[in-house]
This record gives sequence, structure tokens and C-alpha cells, in this order.
Amino acid sequence: MEIYQGIILGILQGLTEFLPVSSSGHLVLGQIYFNITEYGLVFDASVHMGTLGAVFIVYFKDIQGILKSLVYYAGTRDPSGHETNLALAAAIIIGSVPTAIIGFALKQFEDILFTSSLLVGAMLLLTGCLLWVSRRYYRVEQGEHLTISRAVIIGIVQGLAVIPGISRSGSTIATGLFTGLDRKTAARFSFLLSIPAILGAQVISLKDMIESQGHIDPATICGTIASFIVGLAALKLLLKLVNTGKFHLFAPYCWLAGILALFSNFI
Repeated sequence: MEIYQGIILGILQGLTEFLPVSSSGHLVLGQIYFNITEYGLVFDASVHMGTLGAVFIVYFKDIQGILKSLVYYAGTRDPSGHETNLALAAAIIIGSVPTAIIGFALKQFEDILFTSSLLVGAMLLLTGCLLWVSRRYYRVEQGEHLTISRAVIIGIVQGLAVIPGISRSGSTIATGLFTGLDRKTAARFSFLLSIPAILGAQVISLKDMIESQGHIDPATICGTIASFIVGLAALKLLLKLVNTGKFHLFAPYCWLAGILALFSNFI
């Protein structure tokens, strides 16, 4: 992979990780376009770490509050004053369980999932439909509370979003809206829930890289930096769109990208 290709794919990752159009789907299509076959999950996981850095910056106060509450509770076993953060931590942990199970189950099909533009096209069409339907579920005021059952449902959807073409942010935020969460809560939980999922994927990729004696080259490093910078801007833009009720406006793009991906199989 050339450095300029890594940067282009990093920018693509940064834009599409947070905008609800499927980052993994666009990375697959980008790698197919550049005829890149030797990087796969290592590059994919690395640029995802770049966008994860953007999540840490935007949600730093939430993350800091959760960690402080967990440390306090571990030392005192007294949840007083920390109930909200402890409940959020529990939801993230429990929601991550189905994500991990589904992710491991789908890993054995990675050679198919990350090389098929036909699959990406079909899943992009599905993502577009989810986004379009979600427009009827926007809540400005505080909706239902983030319960364990809702966390599990959103975690299952996040696990399925391993399939390229299904937008992780789009599908999890839409599912949060479907279950009654308000816009802010749905988006907040979606991105906080992404942290253990992306970290887990990075650990797996490092293990695979060590076993195959692989290495992180300059193209991957540049791509990761690009994904962080662009991802930070894209995340702030998405949160603004979610809060103003314009989240579903990405549906036409997903449909168009899906149709083009499907059409490319017959050229």
C-alpha cells in the first residue's frame, strides 16, 4: 500500500465511521478499487483506532466520570452519588457481550465479508432503510431510560454491524431511537459502546499480526492519523445532525452507494 492510498483510506474511514454510511463497507470498496489485498483487518483495525481517539476527545467527561465512579465503587462498594455512571458502565459492559459473541462468530467468514462488493452493496441498501425509518422515532425530550434489555438489543445490532455495509453508528443510533431513547442518549450510548468493541478488534488484529509476523508500515500510520483528524470533525457534525433531526438524510446516499456497489459487479 502506498502512503497516499493509506491517507485516502484513512480520510474515508474518518468520514464514514461517524457519518452513518458504513466505514467498513467504504474501506472494503476502497481496498478493492486500489487492488489492496494484503492488509485486511490490520489496516482496518488501525484506522478504527484513529477514529476511536476522536470518541475519547468528544466524550472525555463521560469516560472520566465512568472511570472515577468505577474506582470509587471498587474501593467503597457504596454507589451513592454514582448511580448514573455505574448504570451506564453496566449497560456498556452488558451491551458489549453480544457484540463480542457475534463478532467472534463472524470472524471465521472475514475472507468473504471483507472482499465482497455485492455484500457491501446489499448492506448499504439495508442501512439506508434503517436511517429512513428512524426519522419517525426522533425524540427531542428525554425518552425511555437506558435499560439492560435496550443495551443488549443495541449490542446485538453493533455485533451485526461487523458486516461491511451496515453502518455501526447508523444502526445503533437508529436502534436506540426505535427502543424509545431520545436523540442525545441514543448517540451517546452508541459511541461509548463502540469503545470496547474497537479496542477488542484492535487486540485481535495485533494478535493476528504477531502470528503472521506482520508490521505496521508508514501507510497504516498515516492512514490512522488521517482517520483521527477527519473523524473528529465528522463526529461533531453527526452529533449536530442527530440533535437537529436530520440523521435520516444520509439514507439516499446509502441507497446510491449500495446501488453503485451492486452495479459494479456486472461491469
